Amino acid sequence: MTVRNSLATKIRRNLHWGRTHGWANLLEEHDLQPTVRARRMAAALRWRAGNPRPTTITTTFVVGAQRSGTNMMVYGLGNAPEVVMYNEGDRRAYRNFALRSDERLAELVAGSRYPHVVFKPLLDSHRTLDLLSLPTLEGPTRAVWAYRDVDGRVRSYLAKFGDINLRVMQALARGGARNHWQTQGIAEADAAWVASLDVDRMTPESGAALFWYLRNRLYFTLGLDRRDDVRLARYGDFTRDPEAAMSDLCAFLGITYRPALVAHIERRPAATRAPLDIDPAIRERCEALGAQLDHAARVGQVEG
Repeated sequence: MTVRNSLATKIRRNLHWGRTHGWANLLEEHDLQPTVRARRMAAALRWRAGNPRPTTITTTFVVGAQRSGTNMMVYGLGNAPEVVMYNEGDRRAYRNFALRSDERLAELVAGSRYPHVVFKPLLDSHRTLDLLSLPTLEGPTRAVWAYRDVDGRVRSYLAKFGDINLRVMQALARGGARNHWQTQGIAEADAAWVASLDVDRMTPESGAALFWYLRNRLYFTLGLDRRDDVRLARYGDFTRDPEAAMSDLCAFLGITYRPALVAHIERRPAATRAPLDIDPAIRERCEALGAQLDHAARVGQVEG
């Protein structure tokens, strides 16, 4: 795809999202609301005026699969005045939504006047282990792996991105797309299982669910569940009890919790919509992985 075609696709996608989900929602998702940016800048300057330059800077990476509530989480963290946020559309840290060089990340962190720097490199989620151990980052590092139930994530993804997941999964099944970010880091056994599926008859729903499975599997195949510098963040916890979920996340990151961090989150009960029509073999694996993630999240909350 050429740069021109890629830009046109992004414009069409955002126009569709704005028309169907509201322009305010689109501005919030891309962190473009001018009043919010001005308020944050003023709060940050007040914080800096009353605090010395930090001697230690903690770097946090918010990772996982797209449409898992990561924007909701980083929007809240961005309201903490001691946090510098680099969302994935920030060209200072990203090129086409992927992180720039490790050296560039180190420059941004070292130049911070605030004790916390947060990146949301979803396209680089398969590199989480490498990011946590970058030798160029001198301070502590943390990772937050955000996830959402498979049906909720698939609905949200299809509404914005259409059948992109499906097309990449089909290419993977045919022996291609191994250099695509969506397939990087996956285990050979998982790639072989995808190749055994009837991808020619696969629906966009099943393709998006398959990506959900492969991406979230990385949390375990990379061994992130065995690290005390990584925490799971479950979307449903934030919408059910935002105060408790954000307080828990802030405690893990060492950030002071404030009500402003959850003021944008609408509290709502768990969804009761009928399950999507997803290929039974994919559904079975997604359900098992979802239960595994939920158990790991509960254990992490208790240990934290």
